[in-house]
Amino acid sequence: MGSGERDLTDRLFWIANEDEIKRAETTDVYFIYTLQILEKKGLDPRVVMEVYLRNLPYPDNWGVVSGIYEVAKLLEGLPLDVRAMEEGEIFLVSPDSIAYEPVIQIEGRYREFAKYENPILGLICMSSGISSKAARVRMCAGDKVLFSFGTRRSHPALAPMIERATYIGGFDSVSNVLGAKMMGKKPVGTMPHALIQCFGDQKIAWKSFDEIMPKEIPKIALVDTFSDEKTEAIMAFETLGDKLYGIRLDTPRSRRGNWRKIIEEVKWELKIRGGNKVKIFVSGGLDEETILELREVVDGFGVGTGVSNAPTLDFSAKIVELVVNGRDIFRAKRGDIAGKKEVYRAYDRFDDIVTFYKNPKPNGYYPLLSDLIRDGKIVRKFKSLDEIRESVLSKLKVLKGSKPTLRLI
Repeated sequence: MGSGERDLTDRLFWIANEDEIKRAETTDVYFIYTLQILEKKGLDPRVVMEVYLRNLPYPDNWGVVSGIYEVAKLLEGLPLDVRAMEEGEIFLVSPDSIAYEPVIQIEGRYREFAKYENPILGLICMSSGISSKAARVRMCAGDKVLFSFGTRRSHPALAPMIERATYIGGFDSVSNVLGAKMMGKKPVGTMPHALIQCFGDQKIAWKSFDEIMPKEIPKIALVDTFSDEKTEAIMAFETLGDKLYGIRLDTPRSRRGNWRKIIEEVKWELKIRGGNKVKIFVSGGLDEETILELREVVDGFGVGTGVSNAPTLDFSAKIVELVVNGRDIFRAKRGDIAGKKEVYRAYDRFDDIVTFYKNPKPNGYYPLLSDLIRDGKIVRKFKSLDEIRESVLSKLKVLKGSKPTLRLI
C-alpha cells in the first residue's frame, strides 16, 4: 500500500453498521473517559436527562420532531425509563425565554446510557431537521402534490431516513427506491435529462418511455432539455396526445427569467391545443418563496436538496435532576433550568405550558410527554407512517392560522 489514505479492511464505505450504533461505538470519546472515571470513583447516580431545543434556524418557533422511534430501539433493553413526545409531534421553542420543551426524558443510572448521548442526538437532530423543513414546504405548497427528489445529494446510507422524515413532514411521495421499499410505498419519478440526451431526440425518448414503462406509471415528459419549455411542452403533447399525463419543468436558474410567466405561457399553449388536462410539475432548486410564487399555476413540485439537506436541529441532552441517597437533587448547568418537567398543550390551540412535574395538570390541557420505555421495555405502540403523516398535516392546518405560545408556570 502506498502513502495515500488507509484502505478499509472490514467494509467498503465510511459508515457505521447497526450493531456498532447499538453498541454506542459512534460516541465521542469523552463519554468513555467519563465512564472510566465514574467507575473508578464508584459513582453512578440515578439521573433525569432531558433532550430539548432552544433555537430554530427559522423565524418562527415550531418544529416537527422525528426519530423518536429509532431512539426507542436504540435504548431498548437498557434498565431505563423513557418518556417522549410522539413521533411527528409539533414542538415549540422560545428563544427569548428560559422555557423549553423536552422532546425526550431519560431516567436511570447515568453509567447505563452515558455513551448513548451521541446516537440519541444524531437520530433526533437530523431527522427532525428534515421533517421540520418538509412541513414548512408543505404549508407553502398548500394542497399541491409534493415529490421528494433529494436523496441524490445526501449520503446514500441516510436515504431511507431522509425519505421517511420528508414523508412525515407532509410530502406525498418519495423517489428513492430503498427508502420507498422500507416505507412500504412505491417510488415515484419521471425521467432524467440523461434519457433524452442518450436518444438525442425528445420525441423518441418520450415515445420510448410511453412504450416501455407500465401503464400505471404516469407519462410525465421532461420538457426543457434541448429547446425552451413552451416549444417542448407543445412537442410533448403533439407526440403523446391524451397519453401525456403531465410535463415537468426543471429549468436551471440561469435560464428561468420570469418562471411564473413561462409556466403561464406553457399552460396557455397546451390549453388552446386541447391539453388543458395536462398536469404541470416543476423542480430544481425550489425553496418556500418560489413555491409560494408558483403554487397557483402548477399542479405539483419536485423538491430535492432544500429538504434533504435541511439544517440539522441543534438538540441538546442535559442532566436536570439527580437522585442521591434517596434525595432529589436539582442540579442543572449554567443557562438551563433544573428539575423534571411536564409539557402540556391546550386542546384547541398551540398554547403550550412547561411546568415542574409535581405540579397539577392545568385544566383544558393535555400532556405531550408519555411513556416510551419502562425498565428497558418499549411500552408504546408505534403508529403507522401514514397515521403520523396525517397527524402532522392536521396540526399544520391549525398551526397555519395561529400564533403558538410557550410559557413556564
